[in-house]
Amino acid sequence: MIYKNTIKAKFLNRPNRFIANVELDGRIETVHVKNTGRCKELLIPGRSVILEASDNPVRKTKYDLIAVEKGSLGWINIDSMAPNKVALEWLMGQGYDLIKPEFTYGKSRFDFYMEKGGKRYLTEIKGCTLEIDGIGYFPDAPTERGVKHLNELSRAAENGFICSVGFVIQMNGIREVRPNINTHKEFGEALINAEKNGVEVVFYLCEVTENSLRITEEIRTSKENI
Repeated sequence: MIYKNTIKAKFLNRPNRFIANVELDGRIETVHVKNTGRCKELLIPGRSVILEASDNPVRKTKYDLIAVEKGSLGWINIDSMAPNKVALEWLMGQGYDLIKPEFTYGKSRFDFYMEKGGKRYLTEIKGCTLEIDGIGYFPDAPTERGVKHLNELSRAAENGFICSVGFVIQMNGIREVRPNINTHKEFGEALINAEKNGVEVVFYLCEVTENSLRITEEIRTSKENI
């Protein structure tokens, strides 16, 4: 996916999880943050950020904050809408007979339902923006919704679906995501349980630039369900 009308700015502060103040062309501009997660290790005063101009002339904020620069990692995409978009782009090239976004199963709505060769697939996509010592971690804030999805995927796997949880790594050079048990122990426990019940963990490696995000490689924990 490619962003249009992007511009570089300097991050100043984040009054709440929806907005941030940045320095742009010598003035302070309030912008919308396209990620309600904490992002405390990323949104640090003085860091360079990328903004995308909104095409809505009546919106209160003119720009969306979509990426932040972090040392040797370069640009990290923090747009929470981006993982599903690039995942769909990737899935469309994988030979599925049917791809249906926002599919309801049980008491959950999953990101994608697919069919191929008579087999039924369910996958939930998570975006990873947290990096510690070269490893990606998820989540960066407690996610009861994430636990619910994993438990529902476990039940779906028992009922014949081929299930997976895919982590779109919104950073360059990171090839693995681990559960962030220090932030949400229950998510880590649910992920281990899901894997035991046949839910596959998939890492989607990405190329991130100032104005784009693209999946370049898929790393699966099993080759059986491709």
